[in-house]
Amino acid sequence: MESAAAAAAARAFPPFFAESARSSSQSRIPSRPKLSRSPLLSSLSRKIGLRAPPTAVAMSGAAAAAADENPSSKEAKLWGGRFEESVTETVERFTESISFDKELYRQDIRGSKAHASMLAKQGLMDDSDRDKILEGLSEIERLIENGEFKWRADREDVHMNIEAALTDMIGEPAKKLHTARSRNDQVQTDFRLWCRDAIDRIIPYIAHLQVALVTLALKNEGLIVPGYTHMQRAQPVLLQHHLLAYVEQLERDIGRLVDCRARLNFCPLGACALAGTGLPIDRFMTADKLGFSAPMRNSIDAVSDRDFVMEFLSANSIIAVHLSRLGEEWVLWASEEFGFITPSDSVSTGSSIMPQKKNPDPMELVRGKSARVIGDLVTLLTLCKGLPPSYNRDLQEDKEPVFDSVKTIVGMLEVSAEFAHNITYNKERIYRALPAGHLDATTLADYLVKKVISIA
Repeated sequence: MESAAAAAAARAFPPFFAESARSSSQSRIPSRPKLSRSPLLSSLSRKIGLRAPPTAVAMSGAAAAAADENPSSKEAKLWGGRFEESVTETVERFTESISFDKELYRQDIRGSKAHASMLAKQGLMDDSDRDKILEGLSEIERLIENGEFKWRADREDVHMNIEAALTDMIGEPAKKLHTARSRNDQVQTDFRLWCRDAIDRIIPYIAHLQVALVTLALKNEGLIVPGYTHMQRAQPVLLQHHLLAYVEQLERDIGRLVDCRARLNFCPLGACALAGTGLPIDRFMTADKLGFSAPMRNSIDAVSDRDFVMEFLSANSIIAVHLSRLGEEWVLWASEEFGFITPSDSVSTGSSIMPQKKNPDPMELVRGKSARVIGDLVTLLTLCKGLPPSYNRDLQEDKEPVFDSVKTIVGMLEVSAEFAHNITYNKERIYRALPAGHLDATTLADYLVKKVISIA
């Protein structure tokens, strides 16, 4: 009965019992029997020079001895209350996400500040503890901004790094920060905040490109160029009209991002692991402090939804397609076969072997990088297609494609605007091209129709 009671207590209070359970269980764990190597394996090893795997090599010698002498040398995990052994180096290296999710540090600190303020308001934390937490989080943010913060892989992710650093800094009050909060709703909140900030960052770049295209159109007011269908000369059009087609596409891109932002702008905090909490929290307060429209209505949906990510990457993919089409046209028009535009030297590259070459490389890369952005979307769609609710560790893989998509899109937009400011339309070449292709055929047909009608 005593062992049953102890097991129940350990389940109820895993952090308190973790250390004693670990020490008492050490003697009960049987040692692994030594396996004798077969003659065949020994022979093959000698022939091919079989070596120990890298992790075994890394843990050999003094390091292995140190690990044996101090099995608790690793920092205890936040989730490690019921565990008697630390994860292996291979597992830790494979499962860590700090190498990329530290990008979320601003959002994580902001969410934690809002959560601490709410806990204090609801009487779940003393005001003095709240103030220490807020001050400590501000200091950690300062250290990160100044490059003075030490990111630790054994703390797995950005959330554990910040929380553990806060505990090191202010002690016991930091441990109260995770009250009424799970890693699941914390991650979702940080990610929604990050995507919202990213959308706010992308939209001005789109507007800047629109301005560049309008400026280019105004510089060439009245210039007539061949319009194309099926890549064949079709009808004459004003260059302004042609360039403004891209401006319209970009305007729809902004609209999609604005719509996406509105749909993602709901707060998951309070959903906890998946089923909420029995503690008297105020979800509307945290939602309001973080600039969300409202809390999410369903706790299971709150921690498992990635629609907002897929929608965001879909909007980015459409932007990338538009930019790729623009890039394709400018690459074609800069060729000797067209000769309609000449990029300045400041946005061109040359050849290592052909001195006459002048290549519109930036727009070729815009065309090429669109594949990355589309690939990021496909990654998310594939990642989510087989996942049941609610949270699954697979979703750790949702961050890198988003970070990559945003970085790539911003670069594509920036260089496209730069290119637009540094091209010249070759009017003489365009004028010589206009008579070919019977571009006035449709206009002549329209004239004859009206002529016949007027005679009749």
